Amino acid sequence: MDRNTLAKAPAGHVRSHTQLLHAATHPTHDLLDKAIMGHRPFADRERYGLFLRTQHGFHRDIDALYDDAGLAGLLPDLRGRRRLGLIERDLADLGVEPPAPDGDPAFLPGAAVDLPTALGWLYVAEGSNLGAAFLLKEAAKLGFSESFGARHLAGAPEGRGLHWRTFTTAFDAIPLDGDGEVRLIDGAVSGFARVLGFVDRQFRVPGQGRPSVSREDQRGEKHP
Repeated sequence: MDRNTLAKAPAGHVRSHTQLLHAATHPTHDLLDKAIMGHRPFADRERYGLFLRTQHGFHRDIDALYDDAGLAGLLPDLRGRRRLGLIERDLADLGVEPPAPDGDPAFLPGAAVDLPTALGWLYVAEGSNLGAAFLLKEAAKLGFSESFGARHLAGAPEGRGLHWRTFTTAFDAIPLDGDGEVRLIDGAVSGFARVLGFVDRQFRVPGQGRPSVSREDQRGEKHP
């Protein structure tokens, strides 16, 4: 099913932006999760450092969005949701250098932003924060915490669930037409793909490929 088909809800059916993105990005999201965990990012401190460098690459891409006045007027506490600075502090805790930039970030400071595309990328960032409780527990086994080495994985004071619902309530209320929904999906898929690219760059050993993923996994199909 292509993105245009996914963006068209059946007659009489109202589908939220988050429901649309969950359905449209599930195969890509699942592939990314398998790739990350296949590289065992919590096996030791060195591999965790590579995970931090992966996170840095993606959050550098989207950092300018948190200063965009248009987005800030639509999404609550947008500036408070940015995590690049926390990742840089985590890297410093480990004595690990941030990765060298490989060109401009996906979103440039002060540049005009296509709203649906930007929302798709922010969906990727906020969804990863919702699921970071498990990652924080794994990081704790290496001696890291919300105040040392794993700051960017910390939950919001009000709790991860409420933090996510506050975001999605505002996110889903933003009016988008059919073309906007297609660009929303494209933005989220591009965001997930960008993270996957950073995972490959940081973890891949020369001469080795990505951890194997079956064709069924790539299509988002479940094994019996």
